Amino acid sequence: MEDWRHGGFGLYIHWPFCESKCPYCDFNSHVQAKIDQKQWLKAYLSEIDRYGNLLPNRLLNSVFFGGGTPSLMQPELVGQILDRVHETWRTANDLEVTLEANPSSVEAEKFSKFAKAGVNRVSLGVQALDDSDLKRLGRLHSAEDAKTALNIAQSTFERVSFDLIYARQDQSLSAWEKELEEALLLAGDHLSLYQLTIEPGTAFGERDARGLLKGLPSEDGSADMFELTQKLCQFAGFDAYEVSNHAKPGSESRHNLIYWRGGDYIGIGPGAHGRVTLGKTRYATECWSQPSKWLAEVDSGTPEKSRDPLSYLDQASELLLMGLRLSEGVSLDRVRSLTPQALPEASLDELRQLDLITTKARTIRTTFKGRMMLNAVVRTLMPG
Repeated sequence: MEDWRHGGFGLYIHWPFCESKCPYCDFNSHVQAKIDQKQWLKAYLSEIDRYGNLLPNRLLNSVFFGGGTPSLMQPELVGQILDRVHETWRTANDLEVTLEANPSSVEAEKFSKFAKAGVNRVSLGVQALDDSDLKRLGRLHSAEDAKTALNIAQSTFERVSFDLIYARQDQSLSAWEKELEEALLLAGDHLSLYQLTIEPGTAFGERDARGLLKGLPSEDGSADMFELTQKLCQFAGFDAYEVSNHAKPGSESRHNLIYWRGGDYIGIGPGAHGRVTLGKTRYATECWSQPSKWLAEVDSGTPEKSRDPLSYLDQASELLLMGLRLSEGVSLDRVRSLTPQALPEASLDELRQLDLITTKARTIRTTFKGRMMLNAVVRTLMPG
């Protein structure tokens, strides 16, 4: 399955700890008073060694420290992890090393140390530029904190991105327009803009189930915000290279492109997922979620909760679901090489007539309308 490696090869490292749990977050994150960072370093290095033996002679394109809040890690720990990464794999000349960070003053003070450790891209979880909304979202920083941290980050790292959440409670279209215009002036070369989604098992999910989460926009209101987002970003030169991600040309997240282009990536840390090709078989991996359980299983040599072979049908479905999020689209031939019965011409014709896809030069792309109905498009295109 050499074809899967066309998407590149990345390493994801999950730091599972946060200062507090945000009410909208369904990621594997935990609040813990004391953390033995040396114990975590030992576990991460052990996992890098294990994967180095499993996947030698690969060219590594990116490393991504996600979480949780990886900026709570000691910079020295990040540096030692990156040293081991360089000892283990050949790395691309333009290796991208991203670290997610909260825009607090304490973490911003560590930015120069993270840069010296080898981080060259930071992703700031700003989430809102409005203080009352930041409190509603459970964030511990203010809008002013975020702007200060962003300024420090932009003077420290080669590349800086930040996240915002829209379609928030009681947020009007005009308020989002004003906030996004401000964000585009503050941004360097990349913005991630997500609609607020209410996930089961989160504090917001529980409130919503009891009818206590008031002021969420209607479906039409959310669609209007999505459309406005695309227009404003495009006008400012931040192309929507993916449904929720906007960048100036050449500044796309290389790590996330590995996911969306169907490349191989290792997932290390509690709850981390991966996609790795061993021999001719592509596997989906998932690590144990509970931090203490993951640490114990690393010691016993079984940190993966599962490693499941993916059928060609599964692979084709994933390639479509991920690749059609991208403005560049997906190769028809690549999908059909996995599952010849995929992408039946009748289904392609139907979706073209509904203005949900375009096909040109053996590439299938979703239209603006199609991106908003992505799951339905993929179901129509896949057999069974």
